[in-house]
Amino acid sequence: MVSSLSQRSENRTESQLRSVTFTREYLKSALGSCLVEFGDTKVLCAASIEESVPAWRKGSGQGWVTAEYAMLPASTSKRTRRETHGQQGRTQEIQRLIGRSLRAVVDLSLLGEITITVDCDVIQADGGTRTAAICGAWIALRDALAVWKSAGKLKGNPLFGQVAAVSVGMVDGRLLLDLDYREDSRAEIDMNLVINGDGEFIEVQGTGERATFDRARLNALLDIGTIGLTELLALQLD
Repeated sequence: MVSSLSQRSENRTESQLRSVTFTREYLKSALGSCLVEFGDTKVLCAASIEESVPAWRKGSGQGWVTAEYAMLPASTSKRTRRETHGQQGRTQEIQRLIGRSLRAVVDLSLLGEITITVDCDVIQADGGTRTAAICGAWIALRDALAVWKSAGKLKGNPLFGQVAAVSVGMVDGRLLLDLDYREDSRAEIDMNLVINGDGEFIEVQGTGERATFDRARLNALLDIGTIGLTELLALQLD
């Protein structure tokens, strides 16, 4: 356990991200891929395109963007079982969050009837896997769409914005940005924030795990989160 908040990973301050790395074109076979690293959390994101849409979408002239999320068995200290007999609720919730976040910046009418699936596989988990996945998924999606457009398969650019996400929380009464697992596991308040490139919120997930919070504390959490999100948006474009 963390004995003192002065012992944050990488000797970070309260409002500092872990070291963040985006490695594009990580996979040869994917139209777009990115290995995203938030400290010791590592997520591999890969975007694939199928020239079809789900049955309920056929004839609409519009495409679809979705995501799948999974944790590899050795991504945690205790082996994570493969979800071979149906996905757990947490998995479904996270992949729906990723999909919603990506669709918030895509004009589906410009895709045509294609389906883009972004697979997000957690290689190593140390907190913030869903937020790291969203950041890497956007890069994989952007690169896949660029390949598709250069092949003459898109009339315009359906991607009209960026997406970034980060976790914030309160641990031992102090507000922290980008929680690792040790911090997240003992957080009194835990939140995940998703924004677009204009700084507008796409989603806010907040829970009082061990404490309630008032409007002033909520605003403070949003403020500290915005610091990290602004930095992440810039790093995605490097």
